[in-house]
Amino acid sequence: MSMFEAFFLALIQGLTEFLPISSSAHLILPSQIFGWADQGLAFDVAVHVGTLAAVIGYFRREVVSLLGAFFTSFTGKHSRDSQLAWMIVLATIPACVAGLFLKDLIELYLRSAWVIAATTLLFGALLWWADRHARQQCDEYQTTRSRALFIGIAQALALIPGTSRSGATITAALMLGYTREAAARFSFLMSIPIITLAGSYLGLQLATSPVPVEFAPIGVGVLVSFVSAYACIHAFLKLVTRVGMLPFVIYRLILGVGLIALLMSQ
Repeated sequence: MSMFEAFFLALIQGLTEFLPISSSAHLILPSQIFGWADQGLAFDVAVHVGTLAAVIGYFRREVVSLLGAFFTSFTGKHSRDSQLAWMIVLATIPACVAGLFLKDLIELYLRSAWVIAATTLLFGALLWWADRHARQQCDEYQTTRSRALFIGIAQALALIPGTSRSGATITAALMLGYTREAAARFSFLMSIPIITLAGSYLGLQLATSPVPVEFAPIGVGVLVSFVSAYACIHAFLKLVTRVGMLPFVIYRLILGVGLIALLMSQ
């Protein structure tokens, strides 16, 4: 991996991890279009570390409050923070189960540009519908068990490349009546345990892999993904309350149609 490839892929990961446009699609596409080699396990771990550090850093006050309330709840003391923390845990379960049992099948059959094109268009249309009909009555602290499971199942669907984890969870939350900002915030908080688990799994694979690690691209991956993801979270939360999801819907439609045109021309 060249330093340019490391910078470019880390930037893409940081900018797309938390936008509803699918980071996995944008990381698969360079290899499909430019013929780049797979970025490798070590680089995957690096960008997971960078994006995880960004979301924890941005929501550091919330994370401290939620963790404190979560552990305090074991003593019988409950609060709205402990309720939200437990709902985040519950919402994480479907993706963990799906990842455990379906990951190999998805890797084998669904990591293709045609699948990315189809899911980009389909879930872009669903995001548009959900945003257009959103009641915007609830915030993340009004998450119930049934709502958490529904959003969690949407997160599990995002294992399919092109779906977008944040796109699927924000779409589900909007369907349930969350405000746009609350849907985005809950999606971002949900990303912390799932990115932690995914990064830990990849890290374990890396620790048992005989492949040597190139530390310069790894450092670039961590730094660039952290900075770009942090800036992206801040900008998205500011933007979404003013203009909604339409810019991202339009982007997904252009991307999906453009990708189909590119594939048909080959």
